[in-house]
Amino acid sequence: DSVDMSPSDIPDSVYVNRLMAIGSAIPMSYNNVVRQFIISYTTRNKQVISNALGRSLYYFPLFEAELDAQGLPLELRMLPVIESALIPKARSKAGAAGLWQFMYDTSKGYGLEVSSFIDQRFDPILSTKAACKFLKHLYNSYGDWLLALAAYNCGPGNVNRAIARAGENCRTFWDIYDLLPRETRGYVPKFIAAAYAY
Repeated sequence: DSVDMSPSDIPDSVYVNRLMAIGSAIPMSYNNVVRQFIISYTTRNKQVISNALGRSLYYFPLFEAELDAQGLPLELRMLPVIESALIPKARSKAGAAGLWQFMYDTSKGYGLEVSSFIDQRFDPILSTKAACKFLKHLYNSYGDWLLALAAYNCGPGNVNRAIARAGENCRTFWDIYDLLPRETRGYVPKFIAAAYAY
């Protein structure tokens, strides 16, 4: 007889084994913060993920082709799920735009044209190419995918300051977790949880 369990009743070992089964170059860390986001994505926010994953049938092949071409982990396809819920016309209050939620300055630095007449941040193909170049640059800077993801969210300056404040022996996302902006502290666990939910 199988008994239905709520996600909050599932033992940690089940979550750990499922995350390990993803088999990604990106460390799928597990702790209580990640657990809370997994439970959120598989219960009360299930519809958000479900809607985004419906759109993934169209966008994931595009993301995967570019990620593969640039030698990046395919799990990065989940970033636009947490950035924009795969809504290509998404715009944040801070001014980030498109599937990958590029800020104006960053988009210009990665070859996207933004003017009164055109905004290539909304172009799924061009913004995906730019995002992959940016992610590759961030990974090359940190040599750590979780730090690269944190920098994608809050900018390299914030990550560099957090590393400097944390001290010489603190070189991972979890080492500097408490020194990062609040949104970024949730961003990386949210990414891991979205990969789990997918």
